[in-house]
Amino acid sequence: MYQNHFVVDAHTHFWDGSPANQINRYGEGFIKCFHDYHSNLSPDEYKWPLEDFERYSEERMIRDLFENGYDDVAILQSTYLTDWYVNGFNTTEQNGRIAERHPGRFIVNGRWDPRDGEAGLGELERLHERWQLRGVKLYTAEWKGYSKGWKLSDPWAYRYLEKCQELGIRNIHVHKGPTVYPMNRDAFDVADVDDAATAFPALNFIVEHVGLPRLEDFCWIATQEPNVYGGLAVAMPFIHSRPRYFAQIIGELLYWLDENRILFGSDYAIWQPKWLIEKFVDFQIPDDMQGEYGVLTPQIKRKILGLNAARLYDIKVPGEFDVPDEPSDSGPAIASDSASSGAAA
Repeated sequence: MYQNHFVVDAHTHFWDGSPANQINRYGEGFIKCFHDYHSNLSPDEYKWPLEDFERYSEERMIRDLFENGYDDVAILQSTYLTDWYVNGFNTTEQNGRIAERHPGRFIVNGRWDPRDGEAGLGELERLHERWQLRGVKLYTAEWKGYSKGWKLSDPWAYRYLEKCQELGIRNIHVHKGPTVYPMNRDAFDVADVDDAATAFPALNFIVEHVGLPRLEDFCWIATQEPNVYGGLAVAMPFIHSRPRYFAQIIGELLYWLDENRILFGSDYAIWQPKWLIEKFVDFQIPDDMQGEYGVLTPQIKRKILGLNAARLYDIKVPGEFDVPDEPSDSGPAIASDSASSGAAA
């Protein structure tokens, strides 16, 4: 909790990218690419050397998220990458064990891969029974043998989305946008979200990283699909090194989606929530951009930092920190009502 903000960190990891867990050069390159993002977009005092970054302790994670970092609840996202890591990068079981040791702090999300076919559907049922999944994290560019990716619109992906719907797993987080070595950029294209979101209106599709660098594509899709949300992981760290670029990103999201469909995520351990939250609470869209984008009100910030994710995950918010769902008055430029009802029609 920070000042009067209830914080739900919708994108965190407890990974093992250490050399002992790497299978090949792709595993080594993947964690080094993460570290490059971390080094290039973090304030100097928050930068870690690679050896600390590859595998950090549970004690350090708890301190960074909940003692220093203001998180009230953190959602652990699973990323397997079993072609590159002996025990997986961060599996549902690994995440689940740390969650069990800290009750009330974490929500554990699972994952699936449509290329696993019938066996994978059974595994999803097992994960749900064991961890009571409310969400999954999907990596459409993950390599599997000779395959270098899949799409949400694939027939087998539909089988898995149907299974999620049947099991009550409502929140579908999907990495869309920035590539990570050695995966292919185009396998993270946001376009297939459009098809799946239309076909499964009862599911929530949280597009992590808001499709960057395809922000415009994402916004046009999210405008038409009321069950599409934007996750700010990777986007928010620009608040430090390129604040005007971040102002443009958040301004476009507010215009097209409205403030009820944007979620904070630190992407820990790539970035730490403490400095992201402090800077966001203090941040304002520059004066010369407010005519086009309006302003960030305290109510908008409270929704983005926690209340929107709390609503998706049925997290109880102390009454004094809650605010209504209605779009707030942020100035004449933010046309939330018209955008969310289909400005492209």
